[in-house]
Amino acid sequence: AAIIFFAFYGFDAIATAAEETKKPERDLAIGIVGSMVICTILYIAVAAAAIGAAPVASFADSPEPLAHIMRGLGQGVAAQWIAAAAVVALPTVLLAFLFGQSRIFLGMARDGLLPNRLARISNRGVPVVVTVFTAVVVAFLAGIMRLDELASLANAGTLMAFMAVGISLIVLRIREPNRERKFKAPLWWLVGGIAIVGCITFFFSLRGTTQLYFLGWNLLGLVIYLVWSSRNSRLAKGEETAA
Repeated sequence: AAIIFFAFYGFDAIATAAEETKKPERDLAIGIVGSMVICTILYIAVAAAAIGAAPVASFADSPEPLAHIMRGLGQGVAAQWIAAAAVVALPTVLLAFLFGQSRIFLGMARDGLLPNRLARISNRGVPVVVTVFTAVVVAFLAGIMRLDELASLANAGTLMAFMAVGISLIVLRIREPNRERKFKAPLWWLVGGIAIVGCITFFFSLRGTTQLYFLGWNLLGLVIYLVWSSRNSRLAKGEETAA
């Protein structure tokens, strides 16, 4: 069940584009909520059509289930078009992920969590260095890990990120109840609580090897933070000075 989160990758990447939007307080809310609603409707419609056209067992293990279903219905040409559309769509997904992750690394580099050289901006306003760095990291991981293991590891990271958002929602509402907010989540205690419990439950439903990989990846990140990031973070230094 936890693997279903793979279908909801990318929505959080919209928030990383806040710096490049004219009215982020309005545009981000519309982009995130609107895209989630549209995609959820499309996912449900496609799933319902697939289940109605063929038994689940007949295409559950297929690497191309929709094309497989169309071939079973005698629609070979339609199956080819669906397969071609999937191939064309994959690069757009990769570009969206690279865009979001490179902006996260850019923010970390500006703060000092990563080397400042990664925060360099080209004459056209493009973070070329950090974009290339992100592509190299992604290519390296894709080259040393199996695709299913990498997808499960990314899924675990997404679950923990969503859980962190739920925790942050509750903590900020308690600590800063009077803070001016452009957008407020309704029933914050319920939304945050469901997010935390749900993500933890889904995380422990993943394979044991995925959990071990995730633990190792986080330990590596912790080492990097203690050795480099904690000593160079501008935000951390500001907090220490204020204290």
